[in-house]
Amino acid sequence: MGYEAVLFDNDGVLVEPIGRSVLRRATWEAFDALGVSDPDPDDVDRLAVGVTPDLLATVCERYDLAPERFWRARDYHSSHAQRAALRDGRATLYDDFDAVRAIDAPRGIVSSNQQDTVEFMHDFFATRDLFGTAYGRAPTVRSLARKKPEPYYLRQALADLDVETALFVGDSESDVLAARAAGLDAAFVRRPHRASYELSAEPTYELDGLTDLLDVEGVPTRREA
Repeated sequence: MGYEAVLFDNDGVLVEPIGRSVLRRATWEAFDALGVSDPDPDDVDRLAVGVTPDLLATVCERYDLAPERFWRARDYHSSHAQRAALRDGRATLYDDFDAVRAIDAPRGIVSSNQQDTVEFMHDFFATRDLFGTAYGRAPTVRSLARKKPEPYYLRQALADLDVETALFVGDSESDVLAARAAGLDAAFVRRPHRASYELSAEPTYELDGLTDLLDVEGVPTRREA
């Protein structure tokens, strides 16, 4: 039996990842907007990428900031910084993106980036219509507890597409773990930025790029017609 759908992580799989320096600067701007002009650089790094609710609460307590208020500011500045980077050509679709178009099955996106950012990216590249559903995070603290490796948004995408079996394509251990938790197979794409990345959870497939996806057994493609 083939996969009923193929789901993709976004950054690092479909779209080149935005540099960490951009996200770090946006986090600094969020602190400044809330009256903290000189935060500890380590705290800025902690809240730039890979944030958990507990970490957010711990850092915000040091500055007497409400976590929910800070997080909305951080997501606002992060999303606008990423949009500017896209407009400036600092990130684009990967060269092998056309492989997505060759998949003859419903497609979806499940990202840990902001919902507004994911939607903007695919409007910008005129690729939004290729996906039957696209999930990013809401700008809330609650969304942090639902992001990958939790399977929450994967399950939402499966429900939207009305399918039970799917392959999830990602570039991180959290993607592999989220797929496993949702009962899905996982394809790990080893992009150049993941050349030395080590996984403790084994994916179902390891690929060099999206073109390899078309050779995975069970992935329906238009070239099979």
